[in-house]
Amino acid sequence: MLGFKGKFIAADIAECALAVALMTASAFISIPVPFVPLTFQTVVAVLSGLLLGAGKGAVAMSVYMVMGLIGIPVFSGGGQGIYYVLKPSFGYIIGFIFSAVTAGLIAGGRPCSLKRCIAGALAALFVDYLAGIPYCMAAAHLLGVENLAGLLITGNLIFLPKDAALCILAAFLARRVNPALCSARSRSDRKR
Repeated sequence: MLGFKGKFIAADIAECALAVALMTASAFISIPVPFVPLTFQTVVAVLSGLLLGAGKGAVAMSVYMVMGLIGIPVFSGGGQGIYYVLKPSFGYIIGFIFSAVTAGLIAGGRPCSLKRCIAGALAALFVDYLAGIPYCMAAAHLLGVENLAGLLITGNLIFLPKDAALCILAAFLARRVNPALCSARSRSDRKR
């Protein structure tokens, strides 16, 4: 497994691919609102860190970002390639990587208490917003948006309660799933 041995095995690649596929699917479950579409990607990034750990979660989210930047239509706004960096929401995509790392470092890839899972999920949410909001505001300013205070609320903060609730649900899910994943990984390691 990634971490101690420093290499990917087939199971690691499959786990990362599944996280990328889930992230892509969540991008297209979208509720259109001005400037920043409402998607469920934040919770998938957090869940990736909680289930895969910091390393594999970061790899999965990085692969997702690179796929979108080379033009594969995985982002909620479609396949705009490198030009997607001009969108105010791109900061959240960058934040997905750090969000997965944060969740993974605190509670990922191993059985742990529900309290620790919730702490990891909420810390990861905070990290995503920490990357997303400043990027959103700077990009919107460069694009000539005049009501930045309104954008801060309607394009960012309004989604925080929904994302927090989903991240807490992700923590409950990770708390239940991680023991089974760890057991499966352990069996796989013994077979090698």
